[in-house]
Amino acid sequence: MTETLALLIIATAVLIGTVLQRLSGTGVGLVVAPVLSLILGPAFGVLLTNMTTFVSGLCIMIAVWSAIDWRKFWIIIPPAVLGAIPGAWLVGQLSAGWLSIILGSIVVFALLVTVSLRRLPEWTGRLPAVATGFLGGFFNTTSGVAAPVMVIYSRVSRWEQVSFAATLQPIFMTMGAVSALSKLALGSVDSTPVEGLPPVPYLFLGIVCFVLVGLFLGTRLARHVPVSWARRLAMTLAGLGGAGAIIRGSLEVAGVG
Repeated sequence: MTETLALLIIATAVLIGTVLQRLSGTGVGLVVAPVLSLILGPAFGVLLTNMTTFVSGLCIMIAVWSAIDWRKFWIIIPPAVLGAIPGAWLVGQLSAGWLSIILGSIVVFALLVTVSLRRLPEWTGRLPAVATGFLGGFFNTTSGVAAPVMVIYSRVSRWEQVSFAATLQPIFMTMGAVSALSKLALGSVDSTPVEGLPPVPYLFLGIVCFVLVGLFLGTRLARHVPVSWARRLAMTLAGLGGAGAIIRGSLEVAGVG
């Protein structure tokens, strides 16, 4: 794959993911993580996904500030930080092939659970929030995808959609930063990009630009596109990307790729 084509696919994934996240509250990790892992490898691809969720979460958070439930944010985030540590360690221990399989499996399994369980039993209190934070931090660090865990929690806790979608933004922002920093601190990911691509600071700057464009488009599309459509598209793209990651990882482990 040429450098130009790789950059075009990365930019498109970031743009689409940001638009969907602005419309429905989730989308960046679901769409960007599988795509970037296929192009850049699972470790570096998820690292860039973490950077993207940090930027998108920060920008959208500003727009939805008044609807954020800060009490739930502060219950979820401390265990999310703890969950990122074993996730970062695991990333440094596994080969690219196994990381791809794990990433794809997490995405596909979580999507299947989210879609199939229409009505979950009610479970409120601190314990489910703490467990969600830990699992979200672990999954976000290993696969760049924490949204399905958060969606399941919102259903069992009967979290109102507007507040949930708004509070996800500072949660994703913080998880993205913690996941990226923990992996870099533990040396789990080589911060040198794939040969032919620009250095990380330029990639990050490009991500910021496309996130801003995605927010601009998403804000305008929000008047015309139902939230259910945006969520369905995000899950469809995530499922395809997750399946692709499983196939790629299986081929690498088998020594075919």
